[in-house]
Amino acid sequence: MGISALTPPPRGNDVHETLLEFPNNRLLIDLCGEFDRNLAQIEHAMGVHILRRGNHLAIVGAAEARGQAASVLQTLYGRLETGRGIDAGEIDAAIRMTATGPDAPVSIDEQLEMFASGRIEIRTRKKQVEPRTEAQKNYVKNLFQHELAFGIGPAGTGKTYLAVAVGVTMLIGGHVDRIVLSRPAVEAGERLGFLPGDMKEKVDPYMQPLYDALNDFLPAKQVQKLIEDKRIEIAPLAFMRGRTLANAFVVLDEAQNATTMQMKMFLTRLGEGSRMVITGDRTQVDLPRGVSSGLSDAERILEGVKGISFNYFTAQDVVRHPLVARIIAAYDRDDGATG
Repeated sequence: MGISALTPPPRGNDVHETLLEFPNNRLLIDLCGEFDRNLAQIEHAMGVHILRRGNHLAIVGAAEARGQAASVLQTLYGRLETGRGIDAGEIDAAIRMTATGPDAPVSIDEQLEMFASGRIEIRTRKKQVEPRTEAQKNYVKNLFQHELAFGIGPAGTGKTYLAVAVGVTMLIGGHVDRIVLSRPAVEAGERLGFLPGDMKEKVDPYMQPLYDALNDFLPAKQVQKLIEDKRIEIAPLAFMRGRTLANAFVVLDEAQNATTMQMKMFLTRLGEGSRMVITGDRTQVDLPRGVSSGLSDAERILEGVKGISFNYFTAQDVVRHPLVARIIAAYDRDDGATG
């Protein structure tokens, strides 16, 4: 194919890179794609950085990932040399044919087959996540099987964590183009308006649990790049108005703090090729007195609607410190005694 590859020897603490040379500059332009979008797709799927230097492409990352990315680039360049074009589907196919091991993208059908065999696990870029309780297992299955799923229960039961893990899996597997994570900007006793900084600086601390989950599943640099490229969006619920979210994995966290109108607005953002997850805890509503929770209304209104799953968690599903489960159980008993 006329492609030469060179992996330079390690130099102290330098980041290792693999250098590929492509003699036909016109084909190299087609390989990179408009605004280097083809390179970005390979970067996101394989956990590497690809830098263009004249008629060379430098691949930076772990040795195995560099080798796999180089193989993908060489395969796609060979396709271009035969006069055939490449698109996102061809790139995804080349990645699937090349990737091996725990980071290999898994199709939804393959994931469901895995579930049928009794293996309930989620593969992300940094770790393999296994649900620990029956409720969590059923929840993960429903996230793959349904276009709209609700996860309702107390804090610490993995509702948001597992949803973000599934979203990352679908993104790196090419099943969705982006992840959209949102929360209602309702303060739990504080007032955002009195905090210093611009809107992003005010809101980011409130969105921190979503950032924490992402950083658990993807390398920090990859998370940052995906956010810069708008492949991952983290925004308050109010920013969703007027949008149609197509080909996206969408998570609404802390949904008990959405009003009925906000919940209806959010649910109707669902676009073609998208999946949506709504998580919340009915015992931690921070809305003003007299304002109905959109989560409770959605449970009542959408019960029995085809394509929607409702998944419920209890104190027995808490996977944080064991004391958290006992605290939740104690509050539940108190509510039952005073209700």
